[in-house]
Amino acid sequence: MIFKNQYELQRIEKKKRLQELGLNPYENRSKRDCTISEFLNVNNDIETLDNKRDENRKYTISGRIKFSRPMGKAMFLHIEDSSGKLQIYLARDNLKDGFYNEIKKIIEVGDFIDVFGYPFTTNKGELSLLVQELQILTKSISPLPEKFHGIQDIELKYRQRYLDLIMNSDTKHKFILRSKIISITRGFLESRGFLEVETPMLHPIAGGASARPFITRHNTLGVDRFLRIAPELYLKRLIVGGFEAIFELNRNFRNEGMDHTHNPEFTMLEFYWAYKQYDDLIKLTKELLEELLQKLDLPKQIPYGEHTIDFDKIVICKYLESIVTVGGVDKSIINNKDKIIELLKSKNKKVDKKMPIGVLQAELFDEFVENKLINPTFITHFPVEISPLARANDDDSSVTDRFELFIGGNEISNGFSELNDPQEQYLRFQKQLENKINDDDEYHCMDEDYVKALGYGMPPTAGQGIGIDRLVMILTNQESIRDVLLFPSMKPTGA
Repeated sequence: MIFKNQYELQRIEKKKRLQELGLNPYENRSKRDCTISEFLNVNNDIETLDNKRDENRKYTISGRIKFSRPMGKAMFLHIEDSSGKLQIYLARDNLKDGFYNEIKKIIEVGDFIDVFGYPFTTNKGELSLLVQELQILTKSISPLPEKFHGIQDIELKYRQRYLDLIMNSDTKHKFILRSKIISITRGFLESRGFLEVETPMLHPIAGGASARPFITRHNTLGVDRFLRIAPELYLKRLIVGGFEAIFELNRNFRNEGMDHTHNPEFTMLEFYWAYKQYDDLIKLTKELLEELLQKLDLPKQIPYGEHTIDFDKIVICKYLESIVTVGGVDKSIINNKDKIIELLKSKNKKVDKKMPIGVLQAELFDEFVENKLINPTFITHFPVEISPLARANDDDSSVTDRFELFIGGNEISNGFSELNDPQEQYLRFQKQLENKINDDDEYHCMDEDYVKALGYGMPPTAGQGIGIDRLVMILTNQESIRDVLLFPSMKPTGA
């Protein structure tokens, strides 16, 4: 039996007592006709009435009991619904004969109840409901944590998020903000002519990003399928098919390690815009950030951990230039393989001469630059070796028309002008396969159907992905991705 501690057993006995009284401890219907916030708003004039009550105003309100203070023949309770909290007053003489003496032994913190009555103001000036009828909707078996101390165990907060939401209004507010961020972002794109689409979650080829996939089995077809690591190649097929502005806001899955910015399943926004270039995406992203701050009523300077992020100080900087100006690496090193390897080995990085120069430069960037990019920073012109789907720059074929946005030391977004030359794309895929090191399965696979699609022609297109979880982290001042996921991935209990 899962419910076995003494407090749960006591509550189970109270549940049985309800049944003996002919009352259903798990009632199906609520008679609620007013939320708590509505009650508080429409009755804010009660204090001005002569007797500070109005018995002609009748309401049925529902909620969870969060606090109980018995006083012999009466008791005060605090109930809560999703809109707010309300004090209610139960007295023996206001309820039907014998009901109070029975119910006061049974109801307790955690139970859901319907209460019917009228508004009044207490001697301390608190707007409350005087209860004339009460019905238990749900009898709780497990006691809530003690309110004063709340939930101190971080692991418990993640494993039993429902308990965290019950006890911590800040947690609930954070996830309400997350929902608003997603809604604002969706509306922002739709208002600019973007169409929301859905593409497959099960892929025959793991492509669209460099990552290790989850593998599953399709029994009917008798083949393996990969949970998608990115929707990119399917979305670009739609651009080939004639759509000009599309987006998808959904889950991606990557079978990789977990840390404060990585979870195996995460929410990604990807959008593609025909007849546009990567610098158009930078402009659009600035506009999105501005709209988010405005509609969330956030200031331009917001705290993030020990830093303050200033959205009035957005920077655009080239990739190799940032390694020198931000990372402090000597300019003479960044294009010299031997010197890069020597420097990285001094930082205990596992590198060797077989690695392309662009991959080594990426190691420099990760080591010396990324965590220093606190204010919003667009890093542009990424090396071609680490950008297999991006268009090469017309003036310098060693780099691509690609950018990443960093805020608070975290990568938030990746965007670029799309490579639309099918022959060049085929060669890039081949190069990725050749560059596999020690059977590393985090390189793009060859997707011949995608190359075939490009053969029919894709217009000049710009595409971008934004990590929604990390964006929410920044805007809600959370330094762990687990704090912005309702149910983050966790090790099994006891592992």
